[in-house]
Amino acid sequence: MSDDTIHVALVDDQQLVRAGFRMVIDSQADLEVVLEAGDGAQAVRALDPAARTATGPVDVVLMDVRMPTMDGLTATAQITARATQDAPAPRVIVLTTFDLDEYVLSAIRAGASGFLLKDAPPEEMLAAIRTVHRGDAVIAPSSTKRLLEHLVTALPPDEPGGPTDPARLAIADLTDREREVLVLMARGRSNTEIGADLFVAEATVKTHVGRILAKLRVRDRVQAVVLAYETGLVRPGS
Repeated sequence: MSDDTIHVALVDDQQLVRAGFRMVIDSQADLEVVLEAGDGAQAVRALDPAARTATGPVDVVLMDVRMPTMDGLTATAQITARATQDAPAPRVIVLTTFDLDEYVLSAIRAGASGFLLKDAPPEEMLAAIRTVHRGDAVIAPSSTKRLLEHLVTALPPDEPGGPTDPARLAIADLTDREREVLVLMARGRSNTEIGADLFVAEATVKTHVGRILAKLRVRDRVQAVVLAYETGLVRPGS
């Protein structure tokens, strides 16, 4: 394997599922399964940076939601919370059984970079791993609004935030143009479409998106859009 290999961890309580995923992933020249765990607690222990020193890092985790001992959401939150500037946490793709599962929004809040259906075609799983490893979200921009609108009932009741509310302060720190871009992201617009809407180059849109993610301190555009909905900057159906 080359230095460009993407190292993958599989976390699922069903051994047969893990075996199937491993077979597909290991068939790719640029992907390798380096860790398996049968529940969230095992994954949290195995993915501790100290435990990985001898065996090398994990880049992407495929994490099931419903598992004994510790569920995937709790494990995802604990794994992503360990991230530091010097030791970034692996990116997590949450595996769901049903499209628009009620757990998806909670998973994104916990730090996951997206979700993948367990019965997705193999090529979708492989593309998702590569996409997340690049630093993008698994959920395509065109799917973001549909996801959030279906899951809006999972959002907390709208309560006005005080001046110390970190999320609202972060939104307030955006420039007018950055807020425009974020709103269009929340409406499911791709970078190309946003550029056309605002009459700017796609490269300019990418720069704005990068600054938005940095100011909001989120890892990808999906988490930025969730924050936009949670703070009331964007309303479902708007």
